[in-house]
Amino acid sequence: MGRREQREHIFKLLFMAQFNPQEEMPQQISLYFDSLENLKEEEQAYMEEKYQHVLEHLQEIDRILNEYSRGWKTRRMSRVDLTALRLAVYELKFDPDVPVGVAINEAVELAKRFGGETSGSFVNGILGKVASET
Repeated sequence: MGRREQREHIFKLLFMAQFNPQEEMPQQISLYFDSLENLKEEEQAYMEEKYQHVLEHLQEIDRILNEYSRGWKTRRMSRVDLTALRLAVYELKFDPDVPVGVAINEAVELAKRFGGETSGSFVNGILGKVASET
């Protein structure tokens, strides 16, 4: 499984976390991974670790998003757009292994695929601002 596919699974886990109580997430994550075919142990470990790291930095990520998204605070954003943005900001700020262009492009693609008609451009605009001042 490539990084793009792994990123999509991390995105889905982060999205799920917005709808499930925190104490239920370990079971939800286990069920999610059980549903994936041909999942290697190291792939699952990578995805779980990155998911946890995003959650650990969530307050700072949301602070950054609120700073750069004029007129659109995180509480008003669609959950798909917010999830894509959170993952990308984590990668931009805390994951030196992910190039800036890759983080932005992948977030835009996730937003286009799972979000609304304007999700891709919305996510691209905010991430462009974040990246230009990083």
